[in-house]
Amino acid sequence: MKGAILKIENSIEKTIIEFLKKGLDKKLFDVVLIPVKVPAGDSYAWVLVQDKALLEDANPLPPVMLVQGAKALSSITRRGKSNKKIAAIMRPCEIRASIELSKLQQIDLENICLISIDCPGALPLKDYLEDTKKGIDTFKKVIKEWGNESVRPICQMCDKSVGLSIQSDLHIGIFGAKNNEIYLIPSSQKGKSILEEIGIPAEESMDNWEKKTKEFVETRKKNRKKIQSTLSEKVMGLDNLLETFSNCINCHNCQSVCPICYCRQCYFESEKMKLSSDDYLIRAESKGILRFLPDTLLFHLGRMTHMSLSCVGCGACEDACPMSIKVAQIFSIVGDRSQKVFNYIPGKSIEESLPLKVYEEDEFHDVEKP
Repeated sequence: MKGAILKIENSIEKTIIEFLKKGLDKKLFDVVLIPVKVPAGDSYAWVLVQDKALLEDANPLPPVMLVQGAKALSSITRRGKSNKKIAAIMRPCEIRASIELSKLQQIDLENICLISIDCPGALPLKDYLEDTKKGIDTFKKVIKEWGNESVRPICQMCDKSVGLSIQSDLHIGIFGAKNNEIYLIPSSQKGKSILEEIGIPAEESMDNWEKKTKEFVETRKKNRKKIQSTLSEKVMGLDNLLETFSNCINCHNCQSVCPICYCRQCYFESEKMKLSSDDYLIRAESKGILRFLPDTLLFHLGRMTHMSLSCVGCGACEDACPMSIKVAQIFSIVGDRSQKVFNYIPGKSIEESLPLKVYEEDEFHDVEKP
């Protein structure tokens, strides 16, 4: 594997920003989609940046995930390709969600350059908002100490946060790099062309970086298996699921922030779910009791069924839950099991079709009954 080496100037963030500025100068892309610090200085918003001066407040790796990047990209290209060339720099889970949405015709990637970056995780949104200054300081430690337990639980079990686990155009390697370097690894001809045009062709060996990232991924896989095994004992089965989601207030925040939940009209928010008082009384009489709000568990089971094959484990749902339910961690168990059945990794490859859109003649013989 070949890549290019960039010497760090001031900080990792500033070095990446300078690289993006060169891309704008050479018109390799017209705009950059990147999180930018808001004027108050305590939050970040996705911004399409054309003016290089605005990049000074940008951060390619903010401490929190306030909006899943794939949702931001979808809002720009859902109705068709962009007229401008866009460089979108995102965390791996955001890139993977973008690739999944492209297969669902919710994102058009024709004029998009996807730039991924090794991710140490993101801080829990609730913790960050309690003290943003402390959160920023904590995240600086997180970048230095990969595996730091200050990040969200779903991030601690993510095994696709570093290395080339996805098909972006260009990947920024941070984990395993030397103290004064970052790596730029092209994964497509588009990525190679960008490096060549800027004047830093991919000629350096990335073998050492690749070895370190693979070792880290193996550690994460073991951690993921351990966490999921412990959690499965508490949530698997109807009774356990009812207990787990008993505190759900049916706010549907998890659905609203999920990049894969893109339906214009969700069944659970349709008129069919708005019953009259007589209907509720009839249901209560037939069951002997009726929990309000009703059908809470059905909503979560419906979401699991709807998007488990494309779930990238970004954790946005768990961040948005006001009741601190382990939504993302539970969905990771369901997602992993569903994806294993089809031997499918969501967002790994643009060319790989969604499992439910294709049929293979010899599939599922192992579960057939004579």
